[in-house]
Amino acid sequence: MIGSCLSEQLVACGDDVVCVDNFVTGRRSNLAALAGEPSFCLVEADICEPLPELGPFDAVMDLASPASPRDFASLSLEILDAGSTGTRQLLALAARDGGRFLLASTSEVYGDPAVSPQPEGYWGNVNPIGPRSVYDEAKRFAEALTTAFSRRAGIGVRIARIFNTYGPRCRPDDGRVVGSFLRQALTGEPITIEGDGSQTRSFCYVTDLVAGLLALLDSSYAGPVNLGNPHEMTIKELAAAVLTLTGSSSQLSFGPMPVDDPRQRCPDIHLARAVLGWEPTVTLEMGLRATIDSLAAHR
Repeated sequence: MIGSCLSEQLVACGDDVVCVDNFVTGRRSNLAALAGEPSFCLVEADICEPLPELGPFDAVMDLASPASPRDFASLSLEILDAGSTGTRQLLALAARDGGRFLLASTSEVYGDPAVSPQPEGYWGNVNPIGPRSVYDEAKRFAEALTTAFSRRAGIGVRIARIFNTYGPRCRPDDGRVVGSFLRQALTGEPITIEGDGSQTRSFCYVTDLVAGLLALLDSSYAGPVNLGNPHEMTIKELAAAVLTLTGSSSQLSFGPMPVDDPRQRCPDIHLARAVLGWEPTVTLEMGLRATIDSLAAHR
């Protein structure tokens, strides 16, 4: 979802874009708007394997990792490989061409935070061997690898810590909360809430996130930067908003809380405002309406 929207925006800005995807979780249909575009090239490959001859590049942006809770169990080793071997190969590609490198990291590096909202200086509270650890630790390692590579090779790097993102191309069956709630509401299924629904999240619309990624890439700031919407809400409040906007009669269904699921998630974006001049502009209602319309059309 994010990569396809990012590619479209880069092409719209006049850039030549090479997109590499092995489609383990990506969908070709997300790239339909770029079909036949001369400045866009799709390469089907795995960044953890030797890559075909590509480039030269002014910038390399690493968004390659399965990222949904269901992926953590079924693609655990692939996630760890993407954060280690894959990131190392892309860093080497950027260094070869003297280009900038941007790592799409995650708010998951903060784990189940004891501090809220989470600033970039917070080191996190992560269980290194829990069921979510493959993603948490892969991204934490990727951040360390990116920073070490920059010091050794002298390339410019950027690290974006992405908070919950949603939009019209979200996968409605991958276990992430916005897509799941919308799919259940549109089909009349019970809306399944894990735990009592009091845990919080902050939801950023995909076009806002893409604007933040591009602002970070074009900046001179090398440290991690939070990119997310600081409007915090409970999962139960999200469910209520989905029911209202869809007009669904779905009932709420409560189940057990997953192991190590964060109780709070809210970005401190003071740094993004200060160094990037960036903050989200799309309200939750606006974003959910656009996502609902898209899912309903393709249901």
